[in-house]
Amino acid sequence: MSAKPPKKRGSEPKGDGVTGFPFDAAREGSWKLTLPCTKSEAEALAEDVPALAMLDPSPTVMTSEPDPTKPDVWQMDAYFENRPDAELIGIIRSLAPSAADQEPVIEHIAEQDWVTLSQAGLEPIRAGRFYVRTPASTDPVPDGTIAFTIEAGRAFGTGHHETTTGCLLMIDRMKRNGLRFTDIVDVGTGTGLLAFAAGAVWPRARIAASDIDPVAIEVTEENAIVNGIPAGQDRVGRLSSRVELITAAGLAHPRLHARSPYDLVIANILAGPLIELAPVLAGSLLPGGSLILAGLLDTQADRVAAAYRRQGMRLADSIVRGDWPTLRLVKRRR
Repeated sequence: MSAKPPKKRGSEPKGDGVTGFPFDAAREGSWKLTLPCTKSEAEALAEDVPALAMLDPSPTVMTSEPDPTKPDVWQMDAYFENRPDAELIGIIRSLAPSAADQEPVIEHIAEQDWVTLSQAGLEPIRAGRFYVRTPASTDPVPDGTIAFTIEAGRAFGTGHHETTTGCLLMIDRMKRNGLRFTDIVDVGTGTGLLAFAAGAVWPRARIAASDIDPVAIEVTEENAIVNGIPAGQDRVGRLSSRVELITAAGLAHPRLHARSPYDLVIANILAGPLIELAPVLAGSLLPGGSLILAGLLDTQADRVAAAYRRQGMRLADSIVRGDWPTLRLVKRRR
């Protein structure tokens, strides 16, 4: 097994490591452009980047810190469906002004089984009582843990990114502190891991898991089968599964409205959408209910928390892993 992958940032945290491409890299191969960048440039890529949003198809841009002893020396990797032309290279180069005098490294990535390759380098994750591994792991499950097998592939949330780990630790802490929940929704579920974890510690709770990406819902359904968790999409108007899976932007779906109000909402997405969704997420909570927020950088935490304070919520707890905080807010009782 290789060492733990470096910390990363990207225009969207949609994969842990080399996966999460918006195209079938396993079938067609792809192209990769690499440039050095600064920490501040990497942080800027965690926000919505208009220059990338206008591209179709949009490249996947990821950043990493290759050497922790050099905290301002970062690396930007951009992945493309086809070989990038001069105009596209110029757009990517504009994201790292500090590297203006350096030539980017452009390489073709041959057809490979990216899922298998990525899993081979992912160590199992221990987060409180939770133990998360990929199907490729042969390590024994530690005694006393709740284990999940999550395939690294088409959706975010294998537990290897600090945001997902922070949410698992927060769920574990809430359980240890005696908190109980009966109506839970995981917004932006990715692989379904956080919904599964919540269901494991609060087995009597009704749980919904939503994602704007239909592929993520398909992945969650597949992971539920692997982990023996009854879950499914409501295809016939009635569903009695343990975890109901819903394709939706935020909570914009009749089923999610019908299930509300919730006493626990989990949202591991991005700072911008979290701020935009503040009225919706806070409004879906019962008084005294909890909201777990992640996917934001430490430099964004104050703005995110302020957006929810304006909705009658207070910051009750936080867990910080690297540059990524996980916040727990509680809705004030009126």
